[in-house]
Amino acid sequence: MKKLISISLASKLIISINSLALLMHVLILLKIMPYHFVWGGQLKSESDVIVFESISIIVLTLFISIIAVKAGYVFKGKFKRTVNVFTWVLFGLMVLNTIGNIVSSSGLETMVMTPITSLLALLVFRLAIEK
Repeated sequence: MKKLISISLASKLIISINSLALLMHVLILLKIMPYHFVWGGQLKSESDVIVFESISIIVLTLFISIIAVKAGYVFKGKFKRTVNVFTWVLFGLMVLNTIGNIVSSSGLETMVMTPITSLLALLVFRLAIEK
């Protein structure tokens, strides 16, 4: 796997994809985009949207931050052990997220997000195996 994709490319792809997802969640929170295709189609009220989209924004910001540290873009050489643990946790979350997207009641979420979360899981795995 290490020969197929560099840590630099994996990091850039992860940060780019998650930045787009972050933008999407902000647009949903601002009511510029509809919310029916996120969270498995289970959001039923405006208060649900605010709570769950806020959680998404916080999680994505942490995700991007962890990857930026792992890639050495910020805090180079710091927090190695902690970042390594969190990278494996992110990999596990991406696998679970992929499974959740597969069983989602939202067809759009299943068809669009499943391949994206699968790709993210592979890219995060690439970073996780890097020493």
